Amino acid sequence: MAHPRMFDEHDPYLARVRGLSLALPGANELISHGRPVFRTVKVFAMYGGSTRADPQTGVITRYQQSVLVHPDPSEQAYLLAQPRTYAPAYLAASGWVGIDLTHRDGAEAVDWIEVAELIDASWRVTAPPILTRGRR
Repeated sequence: MAHPRMFDEHDPYLARVRGLSLALPGANELISHGRPVFRTVKVFAMYGGSTRADPQTGVITRYQQSVLVHPDPSEQAYLLAQPRTYAPAYLAASGWVGIDLTHRDGAEAVDWIEVAELIDASWRVTAPPILTRGRR
């Protein structure tokens, strides 16, 4: 049985993530487990629906408006130390990092330049070499 769609097609955060992701060579979108995922041969970004369990309290936090990326392993610890990021349940062990798009440091909105760079870096880690050759 197929999963029901668990996202709002008119979500402005999804629109931005979709635009950034689909601008990359060879990228396409599909729905997996009711959520949008972006891939070439492998998935490089997932939108929404992720959770994080606090290891000390067991409290589960849901992140409906977030993007998951697969950064270079050398950057994972740095990214997870940032207040707007989290280790997504089940996927952090495989190198994925969640970015809460609704997190605010004071009154600051989403840094879309940084999100674009993280999506691009994730694409570079997962895309076949033929797609990444010649791209800086």
